[in-house]
Amino acid sequence: MSLQSILTATLQVLAVFSKRKLIGAFLLLREQYIELSGEHSGLQKKYEELDEKYKTLQAEKAMQQLHDVNKKVNQPTSKLPEWEMKGVGNDGQGKKKGRGKKGRKGAGNKIKDCQITQHETAKVEKCNICGKDLSEQAPLKTENVRIIEDIPSIPIAVQVVEIRQEKKYCRHCKKVVTAKTDRALPGTDIGLNTVVKVIYMWIGSCLPFTKIASSLDTFYKQRISTAGLSKMVIRVANIFIPVYKEILESVKSSSIVHADESGWRINGDLCWLWVFGSSDSAYYSIDKSRGSDVVKNILGEIFNGILVVDGWRAYLIVDCLQQSCMAHLLRKIRELYKTFPQLRSVFNFYIKFRKILRDGERLQLHRKELGEEIFERRLDKLHNRLDELLKWQNPNAILKDIISKTQRQRSRILTFVEHDGVPNHNNFGEWLIRIGVLKRKVSYGSKSHEGAKAYAILLSIYTTCKLRKISFINFLIASLKHYIQTGKPMLLKEYAAYLSNKSIQQSLITAA
Repeated sequence: MSLQSILTATLQVLAVFSKRKLIGAFLLLREQYIELSGEHSGLQKKYEELDEKYKTLQAEKAMQQLHDVNKKVNQPTSKLPEWEMKGVGNDGQGKKKGRGKKGRKGAGNKIKDCQITQHETAKVEKCNICGKDLSEQAPLKTENVRIIEDIPSIPIAVQVVEIRQEKKYCRHCKKVVTAKTDRALPGTDIGLNTVVKVIYMWIGSCLPFTKIASSLDTFYKQRISTAGLSKMVIRVANIFIPVYKEILESVKSSSIVHADESGWRINGDLCWLWVFGSSDSAYYSIDKSRGSDVVKNILGEIFNGILVVDGWRAYLIVDCLQQSCMAHLLRKIRELYKTFPQLRSVFNFYIKFRKILRDGERLQLHRKELGEEIFERRLDKLHNRLDELLKWQNPNAILKDIISKTQRQRSRILTFVEHDGVPNHNNFGEWLIRIGVLKRKVSYGSKSHEGAKAYAILLSIYTTCKLRKISFINFLIASLKHYIQTGKPMLLKEYAAYLSNKSIQQSLITAA
């Protein structure tokens, strides 16, 4: 139908009505139009308000999700650190094993090569099939032989030793000299073996004093109160303060130090467990503060090595080269993309940033092959690529937050490339702090500042012995015996020299 026919039909319909009726209908329509226009304006204004409120709520929701991701990613972990499975970013995480791959061969029940200390014969008294009595029948010439390793029957009898301490008069000093026994510390009736076992259960097994007291009573019928155990470990820890200081000096003189911190409780109050570790030493400290004053007190204002840390700003107080943990940052970006999968730019930023780090790993590995000139040129290109990546055009709010976090750590991202042996993650620091996290989950921290200090001292010695492949128990016994005789504990370097001399003497005896 054409426009002309529509207009013609409309005029024919309106011609039927009088002028007065048409004017009345027009005025009525005009009033309805004005009324509806007012309603439309009100609804439009209400829509704009609701739309603004919706956008605000969406922004608040996004920021809350961002806050939740940051909180989840940054919180101290009680699990094993995320070791790299394939380069940077744990790309192999969650992948299934390929078919046809053989599993690792188990240890199985290997033949015991230890010396046999006891012989027993298991006799056949009756047939285990039909139940016939075979006690009078002579055994066959063939027999099966089993070798079993076991501990003594429980409960193990506690040794109660009476020590007669000989006295002699020294004509030179004109004093009476009393013999010392290395079976126990001075002024206590608890033997050295018990002390060492208690410390190992408290530090190495992360048991609380209630469980240790119960274990001693169950297995040895030795009853020591939890207060007595607490005083025991605090006293031993105070004896080992020189060793604790020796470990700190070793850490401060190291070329690469990993640092981390985790929450701790002292009588319910929030404190922090710190660790500063090198390849052969680990120094723990428990402090009320999580601030830069702790780092400054431990490492000093100037550190000559490289400090590998997470993104915590407290470490910036130290004047030194630093490498920030990229595993933390990459994990955070992955979590943000998982929370906001519609933001493809976050994923693209992650891929490009990870590629820069992987190229940095390869460049660090092949530095000697490439030569210094090519190495420096490629390192400059890496820095330029990273700077260009941080100049991302028109980033959304989430990507802007990621870029801001990356920019804050810009000077600590590619430090590892220029130094051999420096990783771009702090997995070693997280591994060092893990035993403290397990202890906290079991015992909820410490009851007193003295107990917290004792735990930090003994944990430092335990972990350092582990890193140096030294028996923690043997060192404790040797050092405490040295303290009984001289009034000073044996230091770790002295114990290493003692083991070396012992090894030389053994080899000479074997050669003779």
